Amino acid sequence: MPEGSAFSPATSSKRRAISGYPLSASGCSIRKAISGRSSTPPAQHEAYPFNDPGSMPIEPAQGPDGSWFSVPLNLPGRTLSLRVWQARVGRIRLYLLDANDQLNSPADRGITGRLYDAQSEIRVLQEIVLGVAGWRAVEALAPEVEICHLNEGHGAFAVLERARSHMRRSGLSFREALWATRAGNVFTTHTPVAAGFDRFPADALSKYARYVEGFLAEAGIGLDEFLALGRARDNDGNEPFNMAYLAMRASMQSFGVSRLHGHVSRHIFQPLFPRWPEEEVPVGHVTNGVHVPSWDSPGADKLWTAACGKERWRGMPDTLPELVTGLSDEELWVMAGEERRALVQQVRARLARQLGSRGYSPEVIAQSVNVLDPNALTLGFARRFTGYKRPNLLLKDRERLARLLNDPARPVQLVLAGKAHPADDEGKEMIREWIDLAQRPEFRQRVVFLEDYDIALAQELVQGVDVWINTPRRPWEACGTSGMKVLVNGGLNLSERDGWWEEAYAPELGWVIGDDRERSEGKADAEDAEALYAVLEQEVVPEFYARDVAGMPRRWLERVRRSMASLTPTYSSSRMARDYVEQYYLIGAAELRRRTADGDKPAQAMQSWEARLRRHWSGLHIGETNLSRDGKAWSFSVAVYLGEIGPSDVAVQLYADPRDGEERFLGELLRGEAIIGATNGHIYTGLGPATRPAEEYTVRIIPHRPGVRVPAELPLILWQR
Repeated sequence: MPEGSAFSPATSSKRRAISGYPLSASGCSIRKAISGRSSTPPAQHEAYPFNDPGSMPIEPAQGPDGSWFSVPLNLPGRTLSLRVWQARVGRIRLYLLDANDQLNSPADRGITGRLYDAQSEIRVLQEIVLGVAGWRAVEALAPEVEICHLNEGHGAFAVLERARSHMRRSGLSFREALWATRAGNVFTTHTPVAAGFDRFPADALSKYARYVEGFLAEAGIGLDEFLALGRARDNDGNEPFNMAYLAMRASMQSFGVSRLHGHVSRHIFQPLFPRWPEEEVPVGHVTNGVHVPSWDSPGADKLWTAACGKERWRGMPDTLPELVTGLSDEELWVMAGEERRALVQQVRARLARQLGSRGYSPEVIAQSVNVLDPNALTLGFARRFTGYKRPNLLLKDRERLARLLNDPARPVQLVLAGKAHPADDEGKEMIREWIDLAQRPEFRQRVVFLEDYDIALAQELVQGVDVWINTPRRPWEACGTSGMKVLVNGGLNLSERDGWWEEAYAPELGWVIGDDRERSEGKADAEDAEALYAVLEQEVVPEFYARDVAGMPRRWLERVRRSMASLTPTYSSSRMARDYVEQYYLIGAAELRRRTADGDKPAQAMQSWEARLRRHWSGLHIGETNLSRDGKAWSFSVAVYLGEIGPSDVAVQLYADPRDGEERFLGELLRGEAIIGATNGHIYTGLGPATRPAEEYTVRIIPHRPGVRVPAELPLILWQR
């Protein structure tokens, strides 16, 4: 399972370790992480602290002979040696590839030295290491693996290495081996914009494709054929090689990370499926989930344990909602108070260290003990700072923000954290604005920006805030999981209707800003800022401070109870892992076994079938349609000439686009008698509902073969019109 994004690899490994799913994962051991620290004057300054393997919970992976296992990788003029570290997550093994071996040159030892390296060639090498060497490590240390799950396109070279390895063992051609192994490849795209995919110039790829143990020569394919696997247009020599395109083409199943992101991804990947309707682009979705035990506070854990038992996250969470609804207002309010108080103490301590490291006087540092109020409504915002996440939306009207925060009867406070990509100057400027604002007298007691954002800080924040704010520019948030992490702790969400919140939101569970209208960026930002202020002023703050005679915010606590009961189990990695297994892994594993049975004959037959269809597809022809009304349906009869293609190799279908809220129509046309005097010509007939005009229907031909996913594995299509 070559991995590549945020905290999700750890979440997947933890969840499957608990559930008992057999899993091995591979990644790169990055020695220098990015740490975003502030300086004086206030701004982000990157540091790259060294990750010493000796201080991390990893150990050398042992090969079959008991020695430290390493993977050799032939590169131009030298062999790269990649040591393999092993992390144990329960019963799961995570293998980390490390180029910091004395057998390598100083330059090559730096291949796994830094994440997000700005040099294109280093990025190419990192992805060759992740994909090619990563698959070799998994295949050697966990040979029983059937499903290769690619998280993003970074590790996509694994599918080529897998095919080549199978080719060596079986004696198949490369194309036959790709048909055999593709069934076991699953691709998750995490990117909501096409510009986010890794793309490399052809020269960079060709330089290494020729040398990674002679891949092109061994595979028996030319450079252009190899590059076509990562391009939308086969004949465009200037098009960069797209790693996500490679992953998509070499995987039988692909999906996005939320319902909305699945829709967005079908649009993004449309170029790979020319002439196919966008809704049929083969990208599904499994909404992300979080490993709940990693994020719950001690108080929340105590409450959930009393209600649901200690083993609640080891199985499926289906029964948890009913159990959580029995929690009393008093229990929830005590938990919220303890969590908020703990967060305030942690923030004060972090702020004191932060000010001290910047060289502030002891008098200024001492003021840290007075920031924030453990009884005030606490808002949280923490993530990567970049333009589309709009972390400065609350800064649109600073006077209004000051009034909101400093209301003596209903005080509000805001804790922020985050860092920007080293090359993202816009994101760094947003951080500078928040740090500057937090130092102004009218905000000093109510706003804190914490530097060095990492998992430990994220845990403190999600355990103590009352409301988590998320303001992405729709639909640029593929999923987002930060808001999921507050759920178990009784935190509520106030978010743009994007990513996971688009499907999770209900009026009784949290709050929403924005909508699904198409708007210019400037107009959307202005409208959403106004909506954010309005929701806080008119709904969130009044509800939090609406207390009964016992000092309890009853409506607020009812919302908390519903959110905890309904959303926490649904957006847990327990549910996510089950979706992976039931919707994708079991299907892929079964088809992989079928294709590789009997000496791979099914896979060989599929490759022959594909070659035959591509060779003769241009000979297909759809004649005119004869139409009649048959009660409540239109009756269609059409002459179809198949040329050199057998009738069983294709499906002839009747199609109509979706319209006015009505779903598309798709029905099979049945083959009837042969056309007299024609070669391989047949009459196809079928019915379509008369609820729409007959002219909205058209006929199409697509490939058909049992076990083959169309259009994912063969995107040919012919339309009548």
